[in-house]
Amino acid sequence: MKNKKLYMFLVAVTTLVSLTFLFGCSPVSSAPASAPKQKAVREYFAGEQFMIEKDHTQKSDAEWREQLTPEQYEVLRNHGTERPFSGQYDHFYKPGRYVCAACGHTLFYSDTKFDSKSGWPSFYSPADKAAVGESKDSSLGMVRTEFHCAKCGGHLGHVFPDGPAPSGLRYCTNSVSLKFVPESDQQ
Repeated sequence: MKNKKLYMFLVAVTTLVSLTFLFGCSPVSSAPASAPKQKAVREYFAGEQFMIEKDHTQKSDAEWREQLTPEQYEVLRNHGTERPFSGQYDHFYKPGRYVCAACGHTLFYSDTKFDSKSGWPSFYSPADKAAVGESKDSSLGMVRTEFHCAKCGGHLGHVFPDGPAPSGLRYCTNSVSLKFVPESDQQ
């Protein structure tokens, strides 16, 4: 009986790791439900440049929970990941820009979006070098590069080195962490 339970556990872990490599993003939350409050000053790499930025969107956990939907809160504040092929922006290609669902900070323009067939919206470049911050994510027994909103620190997804030219990068992004602003609504 113990061997069967161990076998089932190993099969589940192997499947999870395989799906992670296959789809390019983590299918489960990588942070505990009580994630610490974002720091007022953040240090991170933007491209190859080390950045230090003050957080202008500092809110309490209760304020974030009130503002965000449960799904947005899980992804943006707890570093969760939506299921692949479930997000509203996976196959969405209208002209405009994508902003952070938590704070409205411009993250990507639609002309950098491409179909990576990963099940998540993918972009080859952020709106500008300071739009997103990056940090090391060593959850699930592997090392990846997480990226987050440079303004509020909300988790957006992971960056992979398998994107198209000109950058060669794929910003694998959770739809729930984005809001789309149509080109016609831009000032």
